[in-house]
Amino acid sequence: MSTGFRFAPLEWSQDKAREVAQQESLALGEDHWELIRALQEFYGRHHAVAINMRELQDALEEKFHHKGGMKYLYTLLPGGPIAQGCRLAGVKAPAGATDRGFGSVA
Repeated sequence: MSTGFRFAPLEWSQDKAREVAQQESLALGEDHWELIRALQEFYGRHHAVAINMRELQDALEEKFHHKGGMKYLYTLLPGGPIAQGCRLAGVKAPAGATDRGFGSVA
């Protein structure tokens, strides 16, 4: 497992995240890695229960409040900080994060 990513899924690596980012035309900066760590930690701490999208949004809003919260995260990941962020973090997006008819909603 990569250093600094205590909660990373076993099959995840920073190289895999870079591959996903390249496929989605993203250049990963430190804030992207911070979001990836936050998502992995949230999932790691809630592994025994189904992930609630609202709780995850609230946790990200609180963690990134000083930078502008979810609004800021949408500037980092226009495909949706939760939907796109989960792909980068190697975790399954919670139900409701994407709408196949519309695209990412979170």
